[in-house]
Amino acid sequence: MNAKTALIVGTSRTLGLGLATEYAHRGRDVIGTVRGDRRTGLHDLAEEASGGRATVESLDMTKPEQVAALRERLAERTLDLLFVDAAVTRGSIPIGDVPAEMFVEVMVTNALSPMHMAESFRSLVAPGGTSGIISSRQGSVSLNTNGGQDVYRAGKAAPEPADAQLRRPVRRRRAHTAAHPPRPCPHRTRRSGRTADHRPVRPRRVDTIDRDSGEPGLKFLNHQDQPVPW
Repeated sequence: MNAKTALIVGTSRTLGLGLATEYAHRGRDVIGTVRGDRRTGLHDLAEEASGGRATVESLDMTKPEQVAALRERLAERTLDLLFVDAAVTRGSIPIGDVPAEMFVEVMVTNALSPMHMAESFRSLVAPGGTSGIISSRQGSVSLNTNGGQDVYRAGKAAPEPADAQLRRPVRRRRAHTAAHPPRPCPHRTRRSGRTADHRPVRPRRVDTIDRDSGEPGLKFLNHQDQPVPW
Protein backbone atom coordinates (compact mmCIF):
# COMPACT_ATOMS: atom_id res chain seq x y z
CA MET A 1 0.00 0.00 0.00
CA ASN A 2 1.33 3.42 -0.93
CA ALA A 3 1.89 5.88 1.89
CA LYS A 4 -0.35 8.90 2.08
CA THR A 5 1.15 12.10 0.71
CA ALA A 6 0.99 15.59 2.22
CA LEU A 7 1.94 18.77 0.36
CA ILE A 8 2.73 21.44 2.94
CA VAL A 9 3.42 24.93 1.63
CA GLY A 10 5.80 26.99 3.74
CA THR A 11 7.94 24.49 5.66
CA SER A 12 11.32 26.16 6.02
CA ARG A 13 10.89 26.83 9.75
CA THR A 14 8.59 27.01 12.77
CA LEU A 15 4.99 25.87 12.34
CA GLY A 16 5.24 24.51 8.82
CA LEU A 17 8.45 22.66 9.56
CA GLY A 18 6.86 21.25 12.70
CA LEU A 19 3.94 19.89 10.70
CA ALA A 20 6.25 18.36 8.09
CA THR A 21 8.36 16.74 10.79
CA GLU A 22 5.37 15.29 12.60
CA TYR A 23 3.80 13.90 9.43
CA ALA A 24 7.10 12.32 8.36
CA HIS A 25 7.45 10.73 11.80
CA ARG A 26 3.94 9.32 11.40
CA GLY A 27 4.88 7.63 8.13
CA ARG A 28 3.41 10.15 5.71
CA ASP A 29 5.26 11.07 2.53
CA VAL A 30 5.81 14.81 2.85
CA ILE A 31 6.43 17.29 0.05
CA GLY A 32 7.48 20.56 1.65
CA THR A 33 8.07 23.87 -0.07
CA VAL A 34 10.61 26.61 0.68
CA ARG A 35 11.29 29.93 -1.00
CA GLY A 36 14.61 30.31 -2.79
CA ASP A 37 17.56 27.96 -2.64
CA ARG A 38 18.96 28.56 0.84
CA ARG A 39 19.31 25.61 3.17
CA THR A 40 16.53 25.21 5.75
CA GLY A 41 15.36 22.85 8.43
CA LEU A 42 13.31 21.06 5.78
CA HIS A 43 16.53 20.06 4.00
CA ASP A 44 17.76 18.54 7.25
CA LEU A 45 14.48 16.66 7.62
CA ALA A 46 14.70 15.38 4.04
CA GLU A 47 18.17 14.00 4.74
CA GLU A 48 17.12 12.44 8.04
CA ALA A 49 13.86 10.89 6.87
CA SER A 50 14.47 7.35 5.66
CA GLY A 51 13.45 6.19 2.20
CA GLY A 52 12.84 9.66 0.81
CA ARG A 53 9.94 10.21 3.19
CA ALA A 54 10.40 13.99 2.95
CA THR A 55 11.26 15.93 -0.19
CA VAL A 56 11.93 19.62 -0.83
CA GLU A 57 10.36 21.76 -3.55
CA SER A 58 11.16 25.41 -4.25
CA LEU A 59 8.09 27.65 -4.38
CA ASP A 60 7.13 31.27 -3.94
CA MET A 61 3.36 30.87 -3.97
CA THR A 62 2.87 34.57 -4.78
CA LYS A 63 4.33 33.90 -8.23
CA PRO A 64 1.74 32.15 -10.44
CA GLU A 65 4.38 30.78 -12.79
CA GLN A 66 6.04 28.93 -9.90
CA VAL A 67 2.69 27.54 -8.74
CA ALA A 68 2.01 26.30 -12.26
CA ALA A 69 5.47 24.73 -12.51
CA LEU A 70 5.04 22.87 -9.22
CA ARG A 71 1.59 21.70 -10.29
CA GLU A 72 3.18 20.29 -13.44
CA ARG A 73 5.96 18.55 -11.51
CA LEU A 74 3.44 16.90 -9.21
CA ALA A 75 0.87 16.11 -11.91
CA GLU A 76 1.17 12.35 -11.38
CA ARG A 77 0.94 12.49 -7.60
CA THR A 78 -2.17 12.04 -5.48
CA LEU A 79 -2.37 14.17 -2.36
CA ASP A 80 -4.22 13.20 0.78
CA LEU A 81 -3.44 16.58 2.31
CA LEU A 82 -2.80 20.04 0.89
CA PHE A 83 -1.95 22.49 3.66
CA VAL A 84 -0.81 26.10 3.19
CA ASP A 85 1.12 27.47 6.16
CA ALA A 86 2.95 30.38 4.49
CA ALA A 87 1.93 33.87 5.64
CA VAL A 88 3.36 37.28 6.47
CA THR A 89 2.59 40.02 8.99
CA ARG A 90 3.81 43.58 9.03
CA GLY A 91 3.10 44.66 12.60
CA SER A 92 0.28 46.54 14.28
CA ILE A 93 0.10 49.64 12.12
CA PRO A 94 -3.11 51.73 12.24
CA ILE A 95 -5.00 51.12 9.02
CA GLY A 96 -4.83 54.81 8.12
CA ASP A 97 -1.03 54.61 8.10
CA VAL A 98 -0.72 51.44 6.04
CA PRO A 99 0.86 52.02 2.61
CA ALA A 100 -1.04 50.53 -0.30
CA GLU A 101 2.00 48.45 -1.23
CA MET A 102 2.04 46.80 2.21
CA PHE A 103 -1.69 46.08 2.12
CA VAL A 104 -1.37 44.48 -1.31
CA GLU A 105 1.61 42.37 -0.19
CA VAL A 106 -0.19 41.00 2.85
CA MET A 107 -3.43 40.32 1.00
CA VAL A 108 -1.68 38.62 -1.92
CA THR A 109 0.40 36.43 0.41
CA ASN A 110 -2.17 35.61 3.09
CA ALA A 111 -5.40 35.53 1.07
CA LEU A 112 -5.07 35.36 -2.70
CA SER A 113 -2.10 33.00 -2.94
CA PRO A 114 -3.49 30.30 -0.59
CA MET A 115 -6.72 30.35 -2.61
CA HIS A 116 -4.71 30.03 -5.82
CA MET A 117 -2.93 27.02 -4.33
CA ALA A 118 -6.22 25.40 -3.31
CA GLU A 119 -7.69 25.94 -6.76
CA SER A 120 -4.57 24.89 -8.70
CA PHE A 121 -4.03 21.65 -6.76
CA ARG A 122 -7.66 20.73 -6.18
CA SER A 123 -7.66 18.00 -8.81
CA LEU A 124 -4.64 16.32 -7.18
CA VAL A 125 -6.35 16.00 -3.80
CA ALA A 126 -7.86 12.55 -3.44
CA PRO A 127 -11.59 12.12 -2.82
CA GLY A 128 -11.85 12.21 0.94
CA GLY A 129 -8.63 14.22 1.21
CA THR A 130 -8.15 17.47 3.08
CA SER A 131 -7.31 20.99 1.96
CA GLY A 132 -6.34 23.46 4.66
CA ILE A 133 -5.06 27.00 5.13
CA ILE A 134 -3.41 28.19 8.32
CA SER A 135 -5.56 30.90 9.76
CA SER A 136 -5.57 32.86 13.00
CA ARG A 137 -7.84 33.88 15.82
CA GLN A 138 -7.26 37.35 14.38
CA GLY A 139 -9.07 36.19 11.25
CA SER A 140 -12.29 35.85 13.24
CA VAL A 141 -14.56 38.87 12.80
CA SER A 142 -16.64 37.83 15.82
CA LEU A 143 -13.62 37.78 18.14
CA ASN A 144 -12.18 41.11 17.01
CA THR A 145 -13.03 43.13 20.10
CA ASN A 146 -9.70 44.85 20.70
CA GLY A 147 -8.56 45.87 17.20
CA GLY A 148 -4.90 46.08 16.20
CA GLN A 149 -3.02 44.14 13.53
CA ASP A 150 -5.54 45.54 11.04
CA VAL A 151 -3.84 44.39 7.84
CA TYR A 152 -3.01 40.93 9.17
CA ARG A 153 -6.60 40.51 10.40
CA ALA A 154 -7.92 41.45 6.97
CA GLY A 155 -5.58 39.03 5.23
CA LYS A 156 -6.56 36.16 7.52
CA ALA A 157 -10.30 36.86 7.34
CA ALA A 158 -10.39 37.10 3.54
CA PRO A 159 -9.87 33.41 2.61
CA GLU A 160 -12.75 32.14 4.73
CA PRO A 161 -15.75 33.20 2.60
CA ALA A 162 -13.74 32.44 -0.52
CA ASP A 163 -13.00 28.95 0.82
CA ALA A 164 -16.71 28.35 0.90
CA GLN A 165 -16.89 29.21 -2.79
CA LEU A 166 -13.95 26.94 -3.63
CA ARG A 167 -15.43 23.90 -1.90
CA ARG A 168 -18.78 23.93 -3.72
CA PRO A 169 -17.63 22.00 -6.80
CA VAL A 170 -15.94 19.36 -4.60
CA ARG A 171 -18.40 18.54 -1.84
CA ARG A 172 -16.92 15.07 -1.42
CA ARG A 173 -13.68 16.61 -0.24
CA ARG A 174 -13.15 18.30 3.05
CA ALA A 175 -12.07 21.92 2.92
CA HIS A 176 -10.52 22.47 6.32
CA THR A 177 -9.31 25.84 7.55
CA ALA A 178 -7.11 25.49 10.62
CA ALA A 179 -7.20 28.28 13.15
CA HIS A 180 -4.73 30.44 15.01
CA PRO A 181 -1.24 29.27 15.98
CA PRO A 182 -1.80 28.19 19.57
CA ARG A 183 0.19 29.11 22.65
CA PRO A 184 2.65 27.64 23.29
CA CYS A 185 4.14 28.17 19.82
CA PRO A 186 7.15 26.28 18.43
CA HIS A 187 9.55 29.10 19.26
CA ARG A 188 9.93 32.80 18.56
CA THR A 189 8.38 33.52 15.18
CA ARG A 190 7.40 36.64 13.32
CA ARG A 191 3.79 35.68 13.88
CA SER A 192 3.86 34.43 17.48
CA GLY A 193 6.29 37.00 18.88
CA ARG A 194 7.24 34.85 21.87
CA THR A 195 9.15 31.76 22.84
CA ALA A 196 7.66 28.63 24.39
CA ASP A 197 7.91 24.86 24.53
CA HIS A 198 6.17 23.41 21.47
CA ARG A 199 6.38 19.68 22.05
CA PRO A 200 2.69 19.13 22.96
CA VAL A 201 1.41 21.44 20.21
CA ARG A 202 2.59 19.83 17.01
CA PRO A 203 0.91 16.42 17.51
CA ARG A 204 -2.37 18.06 18.54
CA ARG A 205 -2.39 20.21 15.42
CA VAL A 206 -1.83 17.16 13.21
CA ASP A 207 -4.51 15.25 15.10
CA THR A 208 -6.94 18.11 14.45
CA ILE A 209 -6.19 18.19 10.74
CA ASP A 210 -6.51 14.43 10.36
CA ARG A 211 -9.32 13.63 12.79
CA ASP A 212 -12.24 14.06 10.41
CA SER A 213 -10.44 13.59 7.12
CA GLY A 214 -12.94 12.74 4.42
CA GLU A 215 -15.83 14.53 6.06
CA PRO A 216 -17.18 17.16 3.65
CA GLY A 217 -17.58 20.74 4.75
CA LEU A 218 -15.66 23.81 5.80
CA LYS A 219 -14.36 24.15 9.35
CA PHE A 220 -12.52 26.88 11.24
CA LEU A 221 -10.83 25.09 14.15
CA ASN A 222 -8.19 25.66 16.78
CA HIS A 223 -5.44 23.16 17.57
CA GLN A 224 -7.70 21.38 20.06
CA ASP A 225 -10.29 20.69 17.35
CA GLN A 226 -12.67 23.27 18.79
CA PRO A 227 -14.63 25.55 16.43
CA VAL A 228 -13.62 29.19 16.16
CA PRO A 229 -16.43 31.66 15.33
CA TRP A 230 -16.18 33.29 11.91
